[in-house]
Amino acid sequence: MKLNERGLLVVLSGPSGVGKGTVRKALFELEGHDLVYSISMTTRQPREGEVDGEDYYFVSKQEFEQRIKDDQFLEYAEFVGNYYGTPRDKVDEQIELGKEVVLEIEIQGALQVRERAKDGVFIFIAPPTKEALFRRLLRRGTEDPKTIQKRMDKAESEFPLAHKYDYIVVNDEVTNAADRILAIIRAEHAKTERSIYKYKEMLEVE
Repeated sequence: MKLNERGLLVVLSGPSGVGKGTVRKALFELEGHDLVYSISMTTRQPREGEVDGEDYYFVSKQEFEQRIKDDQFLEYAEFVGNYYGTPRDKVDEQIELGKEVVLEIEIQGALQVRERAKDGVFIFIAPPTKEALFRRLLRRGTEDPKTIQKRMDKAESEFPLAHKYDYIVVNDEVTNAADRILAIIRAEHAKTERSIYKYKEMLEVE
């Protein structure tokens, strides 16, 4: 019998360029887990090949704004005239099924989620050094030096926010970072506060 049959909300966050997406993909490639990726809801039109319920949940602006009024998002933001958000009900459905719902998100969004999902597991992905982060941004080759410096300045202001997270995982090597995150998820399931009631039930049965 599993001590904790509910799933977890696992929030991966960190400064831009730290490799959140790469670590998340490596995490999903590991064996021995029940991870699902949190699908965002948006008011933008689907692009060619995108599937509703797989890439995004596509809804009207009216429906999205009604959901905002009804406090149905863990976090949301408006970008270039369209809304994007994490629907609370969809996350809860997966957690009740025992899935680990992984949300990969920027820091400000993660702090919004922290306010609404107190039992989530919040993991700050950090670079091994500031210089390593700078090199990663340079290697992307997609931005000019001025934009890269803006990202570095933003990261500088975000590093101190790591204390608001439950764990810090240094992305020194992608597979190592993914292994550490999976170990954290397993440890969280064994926490007394998550498993004590099931443990007492198990003792009564026996």
